[in-house]
Amino acid sequence: MENAVEVRELKKYFTTYKRKFLRKTDKKEFKAVDDVNFDIHRGEIFGLLGPNGAGKTTTIKMITGLLRPTSGSVKVMGLDVDKNPMEALRKIGTVLAGDRSIYWKLTARENLEYFGALYGLDRKEAKNRTQEILDRLGLTEKADELVEKFSTGMKQKVALGKALIPNAPVVLLDEPTLGLDPQSALNLREIIMDIKKEGRTVLLTTHYMEEADFLCDRIAIIDGGKIIALDTPENLKKKINEVKLIKIEIQKVNEKLLEDIRNIKDIQQVINSYNSDKGSYELTIHHVDGEDIIQKIIDVTFQNKTRILNVNVIEPSLEDVFIHLTGKSLRE
Repeated sequence: MENAVEVRELKKYFTTYKRKFLRKTDKKEFKAVDDVNFDIHRGEIFGLLGPNGAGKTTTIKMITGLLRPTSGSVKVMGLDVDKNPMEALRKIGTVLAGDRSIYWKLTARENLEYFGALYGLDRKEAKNRTQEILDRLGLTEKADELVEKFSTGMKQKVALGKALIPNAPVVLLDEPTLGLDPQSALNLREIIMDIKKEGRTVLLTTHYMEEADFLCDRIAIIDGGKIIALDTPENLKKKINEVKLIKIEIQKVNEKLLEDIRNIKDIQQVINSYNSDKGSYELTIHHVDGEDIIQKIIDVTFQNKTRILNVNVIEPSLEDVFIHLTGKSLRE
């Protein structure tokens, strides 16, 4: 299978110093990305997931040429990003999360025509391509209004339009639906599926596990600067089938209760989260025991004078796989 993106032995180390009397002392080296390897096949949607500080953003910046690696290589459509940056980057359309990459004082049409010119399109080609994208994204009626008047969802569509302008074979979407209302997010996901149907390759990052599960053909999970798992969503979930999950809603929580539950035999992990809507806490408990373990958990909870509101035994989701592998939620 042909690869659209090849990442080989990619490393990025940052050096920090303490200063004393204007002199650098105590040199420290931080390994943001440490020997990362993966391929993205042509025509697939590939998810790169990781908690904050895992190395995900650094990896993305090296793929797009915004950051030079300490060592290793990235190839996009066979072109080395470090050795042939301009040629390689013409193969990528990019939307970066939290990046104000469009001009709010321009209209949607002016934005897209401007970026078309930057990508080397002549005036007529840029106008035609812009109109095609405006129609596709449902922005035609608002095309000549200033972007600053747009909703968050419409601004995100213009940013996506910028990524589509060069008609690049690889599209990198960093948190494309972050902050969007459910309908806008659904519309954007449908557009991402259409991009795949055109035979283009998509590199996607997202904080929404349901989105990754629905869209991605394969997913790489990165933590501590290393890829710790890479497979299809279905196979990732199968890998923890032997791990059973219990979700318990309780009235209050404290460290002694959490520690007592963790000390129960065959419990592997306990994740605590607060549900602000219900005003209660939810414990997600990973274990390898049978149903008898529920009674042990109930007994420990009762001993800690905490009221149980609800108990559910559930099948592992992609979110549970992520927590099982990294010990934390993707949103942390």
